[in-house]
Amino acid sequence: MRTLLVRVMLGAVAFMAAPVEAQTHRLSLNVGAFSLQGEDTRIDDDVVVENLGLFAFTVDDFRGGSVGAEWLVETGDFLEVGVGVGFYRKTVLSVYNDFVNDDGTEIPQDFKLRVTPMTASVRFFPFSLGEPVQPYGGVGIGLFNWRYSEVGEFIDFNTFDVFRDRFVASGNDVGLVYLAGIRFQMSERFGIGGEVRYQDVIGAVGIDQGFLDERIDLGGLTSSLTVSIGF
Repeated sequence: MRTLLVRVMLGAVAFMAAPVEAQTHRLSLNVGAFSLQGEDTRIDDDVVVENLGLFAFTVDDFRGGSVGAEWLVETGDFLEVGVGVGFYRKTVLSVYNDFVNDDGTEIPQDFKLRVTPMTASVRFFPFSLGEPVQPYGGVGIGLFNWRYSEVGEFIDFNTFDVFRDRFVASGNDVGLVYLAGIRFQMSERFGIGGEVRYQDVIGAVGIDQGFLDERIDLGGLTSSLTVSIGF
């Protein structure tokens, strides 16, 4: 998978290194929201699903804002390649479902997730890129830098003592990206549009690091508004 990532990125760079006069370059900026994959389709040993049985939150609570930028290059009338980077971060506040302190107060935790994808992609346009309305589909591969933490108060179920701690995991994992969207070319250089993008990637957290399961499913859907500027 990592070898494939390198080949895709090198291919994108090779296209971009071709003579400028033969290509149209675009800077595409996007802002939107990222939603983690739903509970029913997550992997079996996912720490988020395991936590649902003990803590008071939902997978939908991880829905949060995202931003990104891509450098896109036309490689013909119907193809475009690009490289880009994005950013998402969300903190979910929680308490235990069925346990409280001796004085009746809640036992709180913060679940924090950050994902920074670096992607290389190819877009396919069924109609010419010269058209004012440009629907497209695409596929790519990404290197996902991520960090997940659980911070707050926790129960030792051997003694039922409450203690304060933090558990942190991070990584750089490769995953596939699928996308679809539409771009409205308002002028020769300026376009606006919308895009949905699904990422399929899994990270390791580890029971030996204090988490309740081994992995975290980072798959999910990003819905964005896009603005492109041609050069």
